[in-house]
Amino acid sequence: MSIKSWKIKSKKLKTEVYALYLASKHPRTPWYAKVLAGLIMGYALSPIDLIPDFIPVVGYLDDLIVIPLGIALLMKIIPRDILEECKAKAEAELSKRKPKSWVAAIIIVLIWLLVIYLILTLIWPLVF
Repeated sequence: MSIKSWKIKSKKLKTEVYALYLASKHPRTPWYAKVLAGLIMGYALSPIDLIPDFIPVVGYLDDLIVIPLGIALLMKIIPRDILEECKAKAEAELSKRKPKSWVAAIIIVLIWLLVIYLILTLIWPLVF
């Protein structure tokens, strides 16, 4: 897969996840879909997993299986008209957002470079 293909899929996923968030707040969304959306978002953001992440490979498998399955189920149980309305709203909102500022990114990179410089000049000679 090319980088362009990954970017397109990433943008689509971002739009779909935001649309699901909007659908979970929609007044006509059934209560059970709202509960499932809350559980999926809570699980995705929770520091506690079914299988802890520090267990090699298997620790991330639950995230790679549980969350996508939950999202797929959620897309099935939310009425199509609500989901389409929320997708359109998500696309509109995400497309009108301002471009990201690189100033903050440059400042963060400069801070990390300063930290690395200080470690190499002050601490490194003391250790070795």
